[in-house]
Amino acid sequence: MKSIAAQILILTRQRSSRRNLKALAKFLAVLIGMILTYTVIFHFIMDYEDQDHTLISGLYWTLVTMSTLGFGDITFESDLGRVFTIIVILSGTLFLLVLLPFTFIQFFYAPWMESQAQASVPQNLPESEHDHILLTQLDPVTEALIKKLEQFGHSYALIVEELDQTRRLHDQNYRVMHGDLDDPETYEAARLGRAAMLVSTLSDAEDTTVCITARGVSDTTPIVTTVEDPISKQIHEMAGASDVIRLPEIMGQALARCSSGGDAITHTVASFGTLHLAEANAAKTPLVGKTLRENRLGDLGVSVAGLWERGDFKPAGPDSVVGPNTVLMVVGSEEQLLNYDEHFAIYAVTGEPVILIGSGRIGKATAEALEERGVKYRVIEQDPRRVIDPVNTIVGNAADPEILKEAGIATTPTVIITTNDDDTNLYLTLLCRQSNPDVEIIARCTLDKHVKALHKAGADFVQSYASIGASSIFNLLQKSRVVTVTQGLDVFRVNVPEEVVGKRIMECGIREKTGCTIIGYHDSETLQPNPRPETVLEKGREMLMIGDWESRNRFFKAYNAS
Repeated sequence: MKSIAAQILILTRQRSSRRNLKALAKFLAVLIGMILTYTVIFHFIMDYEDQDHTLISGLYWTLVTMSTLGFGDITFESDLGRVFTIIVILSGTLFLLVLLPFTFIQFFYAPWMESQAQASVPQNLPESEHDHILLTQLDPVTEALIKKLEQFGHSYALIVEELDQTRRLHDQNYRVMHGDLDDPETYEAARLGRAAMLVSTLSDAEDTTVCITARGVSDTTPIVTTVEDPISKQIHEMAGASDVIRLPEIMGQALARCSSGGDAITHTVASFGTLHLAEANAAKTPLVGKTLRENRLGDLGVSVAGLWERGDFKPAGPDSVVGPNTVLMVVGSEEQLLNYDEHFAIYAVTGEPVILIGSGRIGKATAEALEERGVKYRVIEQDPRRVIDPVNTIVGNAADPEILKEAGIATTPTVIITTNDDDTNLYLTLLCRQSNPDVEIIARCTLDKHVKALHKAGADFVQSYASIGASSIFNLLQKSRVVTVTQGLDVFRVNVPEEVVGKRIMECGIREKTGCTIIGYHDSETLQPNPRPETVLEKGREMLMIGDWESRNRFFKAYNAS
């Protein structure tokens, strides 16, 4: 009964449904009027033929004749009666056999089925809902974001316009609600005023409509949008967006940041006050073949938080061996990193340019980031219309070994693959690895599920468009305590767990138990980069930790940290 009542409520609440019901009522009124008129005419003609029939007989004859059943037990004898019978048959065929089924299906059955479908999916969120994140579509970026939100206990809801898609996502256990994104009532039903954030990843034009409509409901809720075109950023801000993320630019910076550029000095990937997190290529340096204990990098003031080995991040320990393809994740102050650079700047230097495959939006953003770092590059682009710098661009298909040879695959220190097709990137990764077994390969992928395949194919670093976008949005959440610095590697802030209060860092065993490393510690005033092993962990203090997803999850599970 509750379900039927809900369907009736939805059916009568929608304007289109009310119009359909009125149209159906008008049709039924015309049909009933026609039947009654024919019944009256039937009696007049029967009286003309001196035949006597009751009112029920007249109604019976009209319905039998209009429905073309034609039992033949009541008939006219005159030509007038036969002409009238023909008119009744023809009009009955049109109204009862054609128009009635069509009208019933169009104006009642279809709306009823739609209302039944709508009644099976949420039309609003509970009135008690608060601090939730609203999403306007399910795409690779928001799918990755949902995983992060669920992992850290944030509530979310997908607002979906198409009813069939709403039901499908609801059946897949996504939290959804049905509503039009250009209707203020949708955002009121989604409790926008009490939401922590509204995230819209539609097209640049559609996001503008979302911003304007949502701002009419709430002036305070943060609205985050993504843009492809740089011009759209200002438009979205004018429409009411709190933060606008240009994903191609962020992706390009992430890809360029992974490149060693043929040197062995540190390249900062993230900063936290006075603490800097940087990557340094160990290839062709005296570090190769030795353990971290033997290399004694602590004498330079830096600590090694982890080692990248062809895309595989491993927490660093005293006995960790530095290989020829190792990229060190080092932590230190600006002065400490400069001290490291002074010792290793002379190693792994090459004058050969980096090869950049693809000059789409992400390729152009990567080129701009490389220029900012002073790294020379050469572009391979198949579409001549995309060529911006003919001097540094080779027009051709990167899947052609001759084109790669012309670009300098044999001597280049790094290849960065930026096309938007994961299958193409996988093929190019295998081809580049075959052409130069020692080259550093950095690849872009669209979907998270292809990251492992690209690493297996030989990529040293893989940056996922979905993961980078999700992390950029997640980092904007109010009171967010997690920052993704590269694919699968996070820096997060936690209060000192009760289990290790009063212990020295060297005694607490956090790294051994979880794989996470303490890279910073807040004393009474400032953040201490690379706290000494003898540092005593005090209650109420905050630690800065680094670890991959699995290590971070083990830490939170082991210490129930906050």
